[in-house]
Amino acid sequence: MSNNIPKKDQKMNRREFFLNSARAVGLAALGGLMWSAYVDEVTASTLLLRPPAALKEDDFLKTCIKCGMCVEACPYDTLMLAKPGDNKPLGTPYFVPREIPCYMCPDIPCVPVCPTGALDEKLVTTNNKLDIKKADMGVAVIDDNSCIAFWGIQCDACYRACPILGEAITVEYTKNERTGKHAFLKPVVHADACTGCGLCEKACVTEKAAIFVLPREVALGKAGDYYIKGWDKNDEKRLEKATSKITKTKLSERKAVDSLNDLGGILDD
Repeated sequence: MSNNIPKKDQKMNRREFFLNSARAVGLAALGGLMWSAYVDEVTASTLLLRPPAALKEDDFLKTCIKCGMCVEACPYDTLMLAKPGDNKPLGTPYFVPREIPCYMCPDIPCVPVCPTGALDEKLVTTNNKLDIKKADMGVAVIDDNSCIAFWGIQCDACYRACPILGEAITVEYTKNERTGKHAFLKPVVHADACTGCGLCEKACVTEKAAIFVLPREVALGKAGDYYIKGWDKNDEKRLEKATSKITKTKLSERKAVDSLNDLGGILDD
C-alpha cells in the first residue's frame, strides 16, 4: 500500500515522525526538569524563613498570591521574593538572616499589607495591638562545637544583638575546668521567647555563623502528649481532655510477684 504513496508524501511522513519523536523526547526531558525543580523547591521550602505572622508552610503556600506587597513594605530590604533558579517556591517571600535579618519593626509593616491573610495579623496581636514579640519566624540554634564562647573565648555578640535582651538569649556562667581559673560565658537560647529574627545570626563573629535560625518544626523536637510538665500549670491543662487506654498483654494478666519470680516465663511471652 505504501508503494502507492508519492515519494514526496513519504518523506513528509518520515519528517513528521522524527519531529514528533523529538518533541516527545524534549517534553519528557522538560517534564523531568520541572519535576526535579519542584522536588528541590518543596525540600527547600521546609527550611525557608518566612515573614512575621506567616501561616504554617502548607497553608502559607496555598494562601500567598506572590504579590510582593510585604517585600515592598519592609523598610530594611530584609524580605526577598524567590526567583527562578533559587530552588524555592517561586514568587514567595523569605529572608536570609546572615545577609539581612528581621529588625523587629514595632508596627510590623509587612503584615497588614498582605491581601490574603497569608500573613495573619492575629498571630502577632496582643490586646488588639500588633506585638512583634509574638512573631514566630523560627528559632535560633547554637552549634557549641564552633561557638567560640564554648571554647572559653569571651564572646557575647549574639546575646547583645538580641532585641529581646535577657529573654530569648541569656548567658550561662560555668567554670572552665581546663584552666581552673576562668569561666565560660555560654549563650543559651530560650525557644519560647525566640522570634527567629536572626539578628543573633547576623552578629555572630565566626566565619560561618555558630548560631543560626531554623524553622521551629525543624529546629525543635516534640515530646508528645504522653508527657506533662507537672510544674507547669498551663501544660497540665492538657490533662483536662485526656483519655485513658489500657493495653492488655499476657504479661499484664499475671501478678507482679509471679512475673518477677518467673523470669523465664516473661522471656517466653
